[in-house]
Amino acid sequence: MAKPNYSFEKRQRELAKKKKQDEKDAKKRAERDAAKGTADPEQNSGSESA
Repeated sequence: MAKPNYSFEKRQRELAKKKKQDEKDAKKRAERDAAKGTADPEQNSGSESA
């Protein structure tokens, strides 16, 4: 019977944790951008005409 490869399992857990954190950061960034876009509509239209 083969030995368990604990290093591989640990690496997989770390990758899963990093992926989850990246998704969480992306979601926060999207929410922040959406809130920023709705809060400053005049500023965006002003920069287009300049």
